[in-house]
Amino acid sequence: MGRRPARCYRYQKNKPYIKSRYCRGVPESKIRIYDTGAKKAPVDLFPFVAHLVCDEKQQISSEALEACRVAINKHLTKTVGKDAYHIRMRAHPFHVLRANKMLSCAGADRLSSGMRHSYGKPIGVAARVDIGQVLLSVRSKDANGAHVIEAIRRGKFKFAGRQKILKSLKWGFTKYPREEYVRLRKSGELSADGNIVKVHNRRGPLEASALYQAGEE
Repeated sequence: MGRRPARCYRYQKNKPYIKSRYCRGVPESKIRIYDTGAKKAPVDLFPFVAHLVCDEKQQISSEALEACRVAINKHLTKTVGKDAYHIRMRAHPFHVLRANKMLSCAGADRLSSGMRHSYGKPIGVAARVDIGQVLLSVRSKDANGAHVIEAIRRGKFKFAGRQKILKSLKWGFTKYPREEYVRLRKSGELSADGNIVKVHNRRGPLEASALYQAGEE
């Protein structure tokens, strides 16, 4: 018996049901890689960021998440090159989907137990998402903004329901708006730490402090 269509598992009807020592034999998630592209690119290199935001309370299967990642990755590799973007999938599939396996061969009615003992076996995993939850983010250079938005638009077709593409006002994957980010980087309050930033903790000797040298408090 093949997989059921995703429409059977689109809505959040039951309680969250996760893999545990009681719920064993759960198939592996189809999505294994959550960061794709130039994931080690320094934070200053990619200021532009766009998000795909969910507009419905629903479940998204791990197969759909992987299909979306592949579609976005393919379009961006073709248009801007494989080192000019960083995709981060932000919905993780932890919810286990179940199916009560039925026999469909000839004479199945003699063998199958119908709705007796109908608690299903695990058949896959899905992410439970809410309205306004970010499903994925892509950062890149400002010049590639149109390509990033087109790639996310193509990836959007892999999901059921409604999603919105939002262009962020923040710098990359940081929490700081662009103007504030530039000001804090110049003053030395923020320092680049790989693809994120570190906030100066104002500890240590004054002569070694970048903030003190810049005349900041």
